[in-house]
Amino acid sequence: MFTVILGLLSVSGAGALRAQGFAALVSPPRFELSGKPGAKLRQVIEITNGANVPSRLRVHSADFTLGSDYSVVFHDELQPDSCRPWVAIERPLVSLPAGATIRYRFEVQIPPEAPAGECRFALMVEADEPTLATTGAVQLPIVGRIAVIVYVTVGDAAAQIEMFGPEVLTVNGQRVPALRVHNAGNAHTRLSGFLTGKDASGRSYDFTPSDFPILPGEVRTVFLTPSTEDKKQPTLAFPVNVRGTLEWADQHADLDEHFK
Repeated sequence: MFTVILGLLSVSGAGALRAQGFAALVSPPRFELSGKPGAKLRQVIEITNGANVPSRLRVHSADFTLGSDYSVVFHDELQPDSCRPWVAIERPLVSLPAGATIRYRFEVQIPPEAPAGECRFALMVEADEPTLATTGAVQLPIVGRIAVIVYVTVGDAAAQIEMFGPEVLTVNGQRVPALRVHNAGNAHTRLSGFLTGKDASGRSYDFTPSDFPILPGEVRTVFLTPSTEDKKQPTLAFPVNVRGTLEWADQHADLDEHFK
């Protein structure tokens, strides 16, 4: 059986998936919450049936891991140190008329003895029954799934960022500046910031750091993507100088690097 998934980590707006009769919309695609030990956090997602026929959906939690390329693997079985026992959902099965939208509740009960750290899990919204997709003369069962990612920072957990580099890597056929970032803390973070620079031709650019999550204990590559006022995809002439301020959570660091 094949699984098709959308709405994982950095989707803007509502996650959406359409696969042979499965046409669900789920919003928001991600939660970033915080709470003290003993707190109960209640949240709501909206689930819409975008099909013109009634739909029956299954909702459950899952653990997830990120690959080096930010690919996601979901685990229905509990992983070591999983916080999913803290999670309660409204109900496991949802029936929606065509075009209908519901508000679906879930909550996270942080144990009183929970140490500072981060709880991470996914809420999976999937078709209750597989549908068939035809490829040539072969029919394959496909289950459509949408994953809503939930991060819960417990207590005073925080990211601790160390940056290494500079590096130049190829992304989608274009060479771009990059940094290696180590998170020595106990909560995830994402980089943002205001960066400018010039390449060897003297042309000026703005640079945007990739905003993929950097989980505790991980080393990730952060790409600095150039842009110009005309919005065209630029080709940088190396070496490139980039300077400005990188930000994460309530912290920041100045950057002044020569990429060659």
